[in-house]
Amino acid sequence: MNYLSDIDVGKVVKVNALLAKDLLKERMLALGLTKGTSVEVIRKGPKNNLTVFDIRGVMIALRREESNLIMVE
Repeated sequence: MNYLSDIDVGKVVKVNALLAKDLLKERMLALGLTKGTSVEVIRKGPKNNLTVFDIRGVMIALRREESNLIMVE
């Protein structure tokens, strides 16, 4: 298993599990990050702190701390 923050630009992965809790988990679920969802890494910002993902046709930026809480395969 890998974390979403470790995936290279241009790769497509599937969400396996969310490790976030409470409000952050609710936010991720509202963004469409449910088990089995395909996520493409579009681009990474300076120092890889901010990364843009394509989630269900919508571009969403997540901080490294947030993408470290998403397990992918």
